[in-house]
Amino acid sequence: MTATKEWTKIMKKADLPVQIGKEVHLKGKSIALFHLSNGEVRAIENRCPHQNGPLAEGIVSGEYVFCPLHDWKISLVTGLVQKPDEGCVEVYKTLIKDDEIYVMV
Repeated sequence: MTATKEWTKIMKKADLPVQIGKEVHLKGKSIALFHLSNGEVRAIENRCPHQNGPLAEGIVSGEYVFCPLHDWKISLVTGLVQKPDEGCVEVYKTLIKDDEIYVMV
């Protein structure tokens, strides 16, 4: 039986610093949450496919995060690793409502 995905309220958008990742735990998953400079909020799996680096601790540039271990560049939109490296991470839908961040897990 597949678990039903649902929106979970995480925190106020104003409490998530711009360009700084934050690790949150939902339904047994570690998720990296990012408030981008364009105002969007993105959520991805908090594990680099290379050597499990904590992506919430990575450097954000535009719509990408660089893994803090080996500098792999990962899209915060698609979850894909930039070539020539290979791999991907799970991407979670986000919603902002009344300045609250919700993530679909």
